[in-house]
Amino acid sequence: MKIKHLAGSVVIAALSVGTAFAQVKVGVISSSTGPIAMVGIPQKNTVALMPTKAGGQTIEYIALDDGSDPTASVVAVKKLISEHKVDAIVGPSGSPNAMGVIQFVAEAGVPLLAPVGTAAVVLPMDDKKKWVFKTTQNDGLIAAALLEHMAKTGVKTVGFIGTGDPYGENWAKVFAEGAAQKGIRIVADERFQRQDTSVTAQALKVIGARPDAVLIAAPGTPAVLPQLALVERGYKGQFYQTHGAALPDFLKLGGKKVDGTILAASLMLVLDQVPETHPSRTIARNYVASYEKLYGATPATFGGNVFDAGLLLEKAIPVALAKGKPGTPEFRSALRDALEQTKEMPATQGVYNMTPADHSGFDARGRELITVSNGAWTLVK
Repeated sequence: MKIKHLAGSVVIAALSVGTAFAQVKVGVISSSTGPIAMVGIPQKNTVALMPTKAGGQTIEYIALDDGSDPTASVVAVKKLISEHKVDAIVGPSGSPNAMGVIQFVAEAGVPLLAPVGTAAVVLPMDDKKKWVFKTTQNDGLIAAALLEHMAKTGVKTVGFIGTGDPYGENWAKVFAEGAAQKGIRIVADERFQRQDTSVTAQALKVIGARPDAVLIAAPGTPAVLPQLALVERGYKGQFYQTHGAALPDFLKLGGKKVDGTILAASLMLVLDQVPETHPSRTIARNYVASYEKLYGATPATFGGNVFDAGLLLEKAIPVALAKGKPGTPEFRSALRDALEQTKEMPATQGVYNMTPADHSGFDARGRELITVSNGAWTLVK
């Protein structure tokens, strides 16, 4: 029933402008309900703020909610491609959801801009993943910042707790590789599911290994659970989190128990603390201000990932129009090629430089080392 309901839940209304005259169609799939709704809600809300014109063409956004269900994501992608003839798709919100739709966008030749954490959607690059572009920082870029901090502060052993899905598994792989290069030993390696309500067993195993620090790799609010479990059982070491924890609800749910946490994430968390000269500062500030004006709340960085997808398309569409008309295979292929040639484009999360081998395109300007201090994000200087 959920999937049948999803198939009929196209939301246009305020999310599309000038529908009758729209010439470029962009599908947007978000998990605005279900276990990862805290990620999907700001992404869905952001659609109303995305560019509505590019290259003299009107852009229509067709938004669907997959309910955090990977199977529903596939249904939504097929609907957008077969019924709505979209030229590009933004989404889905979750890493497992995005991994599950790659085959279908590749077969249809429709570019997918995935606002997800795992780098597995674009790495290793192949004939299918060449149709995918990732609007979040790759795990390796974030991990490098965390490992550098660990090495500088004398961390020798680490306990790892990650989600048992593509996000957690890729983080386990990337972190293990980087830790070995830094001479840091991983003394515990545990997994949990996003929907779990208890991680007591995993926490006890990590505490038993007595690591200097713990890295938790989980997207959205599930990132809080292992940290609370460890603190409540007496763990006193340093906590690290990935950019998956970069949302206001991490602070709300964690309270004082997440103070001192170190993570690397986009400048959106510490906008007033980064230099005025940062190329993304003004864009990010304007996005946040527009979101706050419309919704009365500050967006999580996950919303910025969708906003950046809109900026990437806005830049690529005029280039693609020289090769074909919207709604044609020629246009969609040219759009993919144009996205791949994006150079020095600042957005809310950093500066994008895409190449055939790198469909994320971030460098160090796309991350900041941040700590939690008195319930607020603070730039580590």
